Amino acid sequence: MDEPLRDSGNAGAGNVPEYSVSEISGAIRRTLEGTFGRIRVRGEITEFKRYPSGHLYFSLKDEGGKISSVVWRGSVSRLGLKPENGVEVIATGKISSYGERSSYQLIIDRLEYAGEGALLARIERLRLKLAEEGLFDAARKRVLPFLPDVIGVVTSAQGAVLHDIRTTIARRFPRRLLIWPVAVQGEAAAAQVAAAIAGFDAIDGRGGIPRPDVLIVARGGGSLEDLMAFNDEAVLRAAAACTIPLISAVGHETDTTLIDFVSDRRAPTPTAAAELAAPARTELVADLAHRAARLTSGLARCTQMLRLRLDRAAGRLPDLPSLLGTARMRLDDRGYRLDLALPALVDRRRAALVAVERRMPPPAVLIGDRRTRLMLAASHLQSGLRHVLRDRRARADRARLSPAPLAALLRERATRLAGLSGHMDSLSPMAVLERGYVLVRNPAGVPVTRAADLRPGHRVVLTFADGEAMAKIEKPAEAAQGLLDI
Repeated sequence: MDEPLRDSGNAGAGNVPEYSVSEISGAIRRTLEGTFGRIRVRGEITEFKRYPSGHLYFSLKDEGGKISSVVWRGSVSRLGLKPENGVEVIATGKISSYGERSSYQLIIDRLEYAGEGALLARIERLRLKLAEEGLFDAARKRVLPFLPDVIGVVTSAQGAVLHDIRTTIARRFPRRLLIWPVAVQGEAAAAQVAAAIAGFDAIDGRGGIPRPDVLIVARGGGSLEDLMAFNDEAVLRAAAACTIPLISAVGHETDTTLIDFVSDRRAPTPTAAAELAAPARTELVADLAHRAARLTSGLARCTQMLRLRLDRAAGRLPDLPSLLGTARMRLDDRGYRLDLALPALVDRRRAALVAVERRMPPPAVLIGDRRTRLMLAASHLQSGLRHVLRDRRARADRARLSPAPLAALLRERATRLAGLSGHMDSLSPMAVLERGYVLVRNPAGVPVTRAADLRPGHRVVLTFADGEAMAKIEKPAEAAQGLLDI
């Protein structure tokens, strides 16, 4: 106690000292802070709350007890990890009391995971959870672009990682880099890395900032606690939701974080990630030269083979001048033989005609024979006609003897003729004209049935019941009524 105890002056109280509440509270606080000083406490986080003021309140517990803890807003960014319920940690700070509530608490300025076993168990639980959701499936992996125009990098602005990535890409194939600086360890690291991945994915490329073709998430080596930001669930889900192909390069070659399972490609080091993102220009030039040489050699071989085949085919072809000379000689021979054959054929045909002429009888004999035959035919025809006339005359005589059938037949024909005449009158166009209609024809005599076929200036023939008249169209056919100049 800094001050001597005072006697209250009450004789009945004896030598028992008397204190005010504030004195007791201050004495307890000084005792706690002086006795314990700066300490480390191991326990499991429970009852975690983050207040709008930025302060963090939670409790640390183990099997036998529980102690209230607080992290002031100014110390949150330096904690080293993000507090969560159920995480076993080692808290570094000092014991102090809160006199208004008669309680004591641990004021924490740094948190650490309580050993690698607890960290690994936490990581394993998260890995199994995300694996069940399919975030590690090979079917989700995207192919890296062969030669990206823009490469996005999520890493710390300080340190050798960014320098290694820049120098490697500049050496292999210079590309445009977009850097999103983030904290790579500490409580704020996970949130910044997740925001950077989501921010790159949200770039649409229509503004002044181009959209990256591939992303590199990188940091240097460190302890398991230092790499915990890349085992954070928010970072892993942001990487899984990113539509840009993503390369993870966290830690050294032997380090493994959960982002390596979610990313499309895992690089053992940041330098290796830069090599995966950009091909080596010298290797591409050498490969192009090699392919060009192979192409030239292949074309030369193909040309040589085709020339050889052409020479062989030409060797198997017949002698064209010789063939042409033979055909010309054959044509001359055919022409000479034709000149000789035509006169001989005419002579043979003439001789055959003379032989036939000699065997024919004289014309007088032929004419007489034909006259005799004609007279016999005329005689037969006259005899037949006389026979027909006698038959017709006999029939007429028989008909005159009985006029009743003829009268009946005439009445029947007259009745039928009257019926046909009436039917024809009903179908006659003249009967239609008698009712006031007019037949319109063009000068060629073709009937005109549609007004659209007429144009101003056309002439038409109008047929009435008592005659015809000529007319000329004055208005277009589209008018409601056309005027005729008769």
